[in-house]
Amino acid sequence: MSDKMAVIGDKDSVFAFKAVGVAVFGASGEGEAKEKIKELVKENYKVIFLTEDLAQKLDGFLERYRSAPYPAVIPVPCGGAGAGFAMESLKRDMERAIGADILFKDKDKK
Repeated sequence: MSDKMAVIGDKDSVFAFKAVGVAVFGASGEGEAKEKIKELVKENYKVIFLTEDLAQKLDGFLERYRSAPYPAVIPVPCGGAGAGFAMESLKRDMERAIGADILFKDKDKK
């Protein structure tokens, strides 16, 4: 089994991932990111991190990957537009996977 990981986003936001061995791919917009995701799926990447601004814009497109075990497409916070989308997406996916909100339940009470 391949354990390849990648990150897609604007170069300033994703460059640091290279230091920990993640393949880094710059994408300036939705179309470029969508094509790169399709390419990485064909190359059997198991984890694809995506900056939250792109993840938010591609939410409908990414739906097809949510029910499959691989690749795991994970939005990562990058500040700016879409702030909070990555955390909300993580919460939704965790609830779907285990049936309960174990990570954020205390935050919702405040």
